[in-house]
Amino acid sequence: MSQKVITNRRTLLKSAAAGGLLAASPLLGRYASAQSAAPIKIGFQQHSTGIGAAYGRWYGRTTDAAAKLINDAGGINGRPLEIIAEDDGTDPKRGAEVVEKFANQHGCDVAFGTLFSHVVFGSAPAAGELKIPYYVVSEGHHVASGALNRYTMQPGITDVKSQVQAMAPFVAANLGKKVTMVFPDFAFGHDHRDFFSEAIERQGGEVLAKIAIPPTETSFTKYFPQIPRDTEVLYHVMVGPAVLTFVKELGEFFGPSRPEIFGFIDSLEAVDLASPGLEFLEGTYFWEGNPRYAQANQSEYDKAFRAAVGVDENGASVSDRKDVSTYAHMFGCWETLHIIKAAMEAADYQGPGDRAKLIEATEAISIIQEGPGHPQGAKVFNGKTHQVFGHQYISRVEDGKLVLAHTTSIADTFYPDEVDYTTQSF
Repeated sequence: MSQKVITNRRTLLKSAAAGGLLAASPLLGRYASAQSAAPIKIGFQQHSTGIGAAYGRWYGRTTDAAAKLINDAGGINGRPLEIIAEDDGTDPKRGAEVVEKFANQHGCDVAFGTLFSHVVFGSAPAAGELKIPYYVVSEGHHVASGALNRYTMQPGITDVKSQVQAMAPFVAANLGKKVTMVFPDFAFGHDHRDFFSEAIERQGGEVLAKIAIPPTETSFTKYFPQIPRDTEVLYHVMVGPAVLTFVKELGEFFGPSRPEIFGFIDSLEAVDLASPGLEFLEGTYFWEGNPRYAQANQSEYDKAFRAAVGVDENGASVSDRKDVSTYAHMFGCWETLHIIKAAMEAADYQGPGDRAKLIEATEAISIIQEGPGHPQGAKVFNGKTHQVFGHQYISRVEDGKLVLAHTTSIADTFYPDEVDYTTQSF
């Protein structure tokens, strides 16, 4: 169950380790007898409570499943993984406190797992000060923008800037060019506001209105009259526990005369599409980081990933069909842990004294092939910006299910570098 990760500035040993080639390599013995039997401690910053709780629960399930797979295959450098979870409450201040606990109290090798961008912003400075590698599973443009530090990396999930610039051509060509945006009023939503506006304008379109909604809002009807009457496409991306209310009220507001609708699945993550009141979504489109429903061309890797995390072909828990996963995002935890494994093996990581080597090994990763460790698809990691780029998926609601309508190329998601973290000292 090894993934193929190709590095671009390493020795044969490091390429073999990162590439998952050790099973057939004479170098295997080096890792079979680790210098230490102590576990490698992964500090999992989990949104167990707060507006990110639904994500945190499924990020936890995915992390545990990935750790089990890695441990069953011999661990990392012959040492088992130990996941140490701490709830950050989806709160920036608590996030920084959790990172400090990982470094000073738990003795973790790395910190991992954060999703919500405002928590990443609040936590990354602590990671830099404490010199603990911080592998985030977020989507904001915070890492690649250069706003953070060399200790913060996002190698397992793409960022909003790359996502929206790959979506905009499809929206303009198939749905319309006069767009109204509805988004949460914090960093993640602001990334959508700024980068999609730029991307749709490059396609000859325009954003007529930008409607920011507090992420803790529980009723949304009062915002909808702000939508201009000549809107051709409503672009929505909401988060938090009230997302079902948001989409239901949106349908009630428009009735049968809605514009075209393009949403990011964040607005319906962990929500059953068969929920009453969502019938109006038939024929609308969603971005998905990973298709929730098993598609006709489902890969063997997606099938194995679903089985490992306990998710059925509809994206729900195999033990409770009403428990819908955050499938479009949670793969990032699985893939990031496999990146950590590859980088630790490339660096021959033995402990905190090797953290700089670990970061350099991560920065050296370039081409990531689709495989057991990367079921969402192939990717390209940019070591200078600490950001990964990958395929994006656009799905259409058909008969109450999300059916894949378009897959972007990886090249569609590239943009010019805005930082070179490799020039920063440790």
